[in-house]
Amino acid sequence: MEQAFWVQRPGEGVLRPVALPTPGAGEVLVRTLCSGVSRGTETLVFRGGVPASQHDVMRAPFQEGEFPGPVKYGYLNVGVVEAGPAELTGKTVFCLYPHQTAYVVPASAVTLVPDAVPPGRAILAGTVETAVNAVWDAKPKLGDRIAVIGAGMVGCSVAKLLQGFPATRVQLIDVDPAREEIARALGVDFSTPADARGDCDLVVHASASEAGLAKALELLAPEGEVVEMSWYGDRRVSVPLGENFHSRRLTIRSSQVGTVARPDRDYAQRLGLALELLADPAFEALVSEECMFEDLPTVLPRLAANELSALCLRVMYQPQ
Repeated sequence: MEQAFWVQRPGEGVLRPVALPTPGAGEVLVRTLCSGVSRGTETLVFRGGVPASQHDVMRAPFQEGEFPGPVKYGYLNVGVVEAGPAELTGKTVFCLYPHQTAYVVPASAVTLVPDAVPPGRAILAGTVETAVNAVWDAKPKLGDRIAVIGAGMVGCSVAKLLQGFPATRVQLIDVDPAREEIARALGVDFSTPADARGDCDLVVHASASEAGLAKALELLAPEGEVVEMSWYGDRRVSVPLGENFHSRRLTIRSSQVGTVARPDRDYAQRLGLALELLADPAFEALVSEECMFEDLPTVLPRLAANELSALCLRVMYQPQ
């Protein structure tokens, strides 16, 4: 009998037994190697903080149950195909599946993990995919002066990708000075908001805070653009559209992973690109805590209470 992690009720997680169906034509049986807990989204779900108006928007692809609980939620899963089409059997794959020891899904729902990417790093594919989409939305230019506000999983990933553009000046900004260590590991300059460099052509905002958005506008040069990645749920956010917003002809645009930002790419191509990018070992800096699957019901409350500092918690599974 397999097991799955469920949020029984806000603040309480449990492991439940799962009986798997026999894979049918076009389906795969995947044995999980590791999964990832996204600190922001999944701790919000664990705390029961998903607004009623956003229940449909926040659904994960293979979610079971409903918010606030009981609900089986998660979307960063890496495993080995034990049964299915010959070209996939024995291969390591990524899937947008919750925390479960094994599962059966359509073969089209899994993506091959490149040989150069360790399974433990491949759990970041969903996050890096979001960052890829944001960079496509941002359309950085040669020599741009860029700031990324919010050194969470997404903000760090965006900064890492933008750092690769020629002659750009990229700075990662966060209120927590301890995030400088992660920025250093990613090869990106770091600053607190007070010391951030202005005159930016582009600012990517990923702090999910009103103060962060105000700072993003403050840092822009004339004709500059803020790419807003933060999700506020049903919170009302005040945006300072007075002062220099109109005279400097500033722009705010949204970026959200639900739509592919390039018409010449599809979802599969975007995810495949994210996995290729994860061959860079620098991304390991985003995973600083690890636990066993059977310990998840006791570890997740600590993550939600900020007793653990990990941007992404890696969950390891016992081999069968």
